[in-house]
Amino acid sequence: MKTKGNHNSELRTGSSELKLNINQWAEEDRPREKLMRLGAEALSNAELLAILIGSGSTKESAVALMQHVLKDCNNNLKTLGKRTIRELMEYNGVGEAKAITILAACELGKRRQAEKAEERKDIGTATAVYNLMHPKMQDLDVEEAWVLLLNQNYKLIKLVRISHGGISETSVDLRIIMKEALLANATVLALCHNHPSNNPVPSKFDDQLTQRVKKACEVMRIFFMDHVIVTDGKYYSYYEQGRL
Repeated sequence: MKTKGNHNSELRTGSSELKLNINQWAEEDRPREKLMRLGAEALSNAELLAILIGSGSTKESAVALMQHVLKDCNNNLKTLGKRTIRELMEYNGVGEAKAITILAACELGKRRQAEKAEERKDIGTATAVYNLMHPKMQDLDVEEAWVLLLNQNYKLIKLVRISHGGISETSVDLRIIMKEALLANATVLALCHNHPSNNPVPSKFDDQLTQRVKKACEVMRIFFMDHVIVTDGKYYSYYEQGRL
């Protein structure tokens, strides 16, 4: 097959044609920039495939080439996935590497569809926090602080270590905690750190840190669920002790 027709990235001047490279397009029309700005769901199938193959041919942009390929597949991704490497390589601008990339993407899409959604852990209690964090902290000889970022149903979105410090205390930057929470779209937050001394009783520094995190969460309208101090076999929960 030879690619014909769709030349959206070309400027016609008289009988001559001047082709625009993808980096000469308006930024809002470039697939990569468009994905960064609006998210993957805003892109067409051709634009997503164009990102994968990276470039088109001397006659077509990557997007136009993928529009051509998809048109021959009745704009059906399942039909595209049934094409062979040799069939895809018949298009001008699609070599073996690009053909393999296209089919690999189709296979990944098929496998994703067949898989069940990952079940997030329920971290709605201090005991659940302890059970999650104890294996990570039981053998530490210095203090570490972690933030648990949760959704409104107390399901774990992300677990982030925010400091690794000294024997008796560790430095915690509130800006890092809030940044991680906002990036993860978390609505609930729990703080956790260990005591290498194996004494779960909070220090004055722990009390001050708890209040600082609480105030920052109030400003950002994030629910501060708990601050849990982990030792080997015991824990201290500010919430359970009525201090939050």
